[in-house]
Amino acid sequence: MTSEPTDLPEAAERRMASGAFSSGLSVADFAACLEMGLEPVGFAQGFCAMQWSPLGSTMSTAMSPSRSSSGGGYNETFTCPHGFVSNDHRQWGQNYEQTWYESAWRTGFDAALQRMVEEATEAGAHGVVGVVDSQHVMGDGYLLEFHLSGTAVKVPGAPALQQAPFTTYLAGQRLAKVIEAGFAPVGVIATLSSVRMWPYCITEYQMHGTGLSMYGSGVSSSEVDQVVTAKTRSRQIAREAARRSLHGDSLHGARVTISEREYGQGEIDYHTVIRGNRIRRFQDFVALPVPQPTVRLS
Repeated sequence: MTSEPTDLPEAAERRMASGAFSSGLSVADFAACLEMGLEPVGFAQGFCAMQWSPLGSTMSTAMSPSRSSSGGGYNETFTCPHGFVSNDHRQWGQNYEQTWYESAWRTGFDAALQRMVEEATEAGAHGVVGVVDSQHVMGDGYLLEFHLSGTAVKVPGAPALQQAPFTTYLAGQRLAKVIEAGFAPVGVIATLSSVRMWPYCITEYQMHGTGLSMYGSGVSSSEVDQVVTAKTRSRQIAREAARRSLHGDSLHGARVTISEREYGQGEIDYHTVIRGNRIRRFQDFVALPVPQPTVRLS
């Protein structure tokens, strides 16, 4: 038994007649954007799956200590203080920047970002707010999927842009405060640094909690110098890359993500990702109008 169809309320018919849109904003962020004069026009997304060659991802003890990153970059060798002990003794170690991995990551992120921006442009947007990006390892670890999404917005009555829409991780009150301070969003930035550590004997002993006195190393400190150096350089490289991406603008809301992945024979990759909002000053501080309630409970 089926019920007779009922007429839609007048407000619902009016909304459907005016055209529907999608949005990834929360209720609060949605209301704040409307208060700033930003009207959502659609939910934009961009994808990219990057595959790269595993060349350079493994190293054997038989290799010489001339290992370096492709295309230059940070490279540092650590030498064993013991001399020959045995064939299995790690007589050298190395930290090196994996520029090939950084380049592949940057290509994948930029491609996904560009596709999201293209969707927003087709919708007639002036910008994309509330951007969310994620990366997922697929397959055997040499395939990485990039996904960026955000809510495309426009300023009603404003002319169409002659350039690409702006992008920002910010939305709602956080975006409102930046604009109130006199800064305009330009774009999202994300940079990655990758440093691989191939441990030499001292680092191997320390990582496994083995005493060093039996080899006469004379090392009394418990600090693992090679690991500290690798992680420090990874952060420095990511910061320098982020600074270059700004082109003289300011970085707001920076987030640093640090991860590591251990391979066979003690090899470890240290990755540092910096995300943030590229903003540019366009005026002095001007207070925004006080938000008005959109729903009254009484």
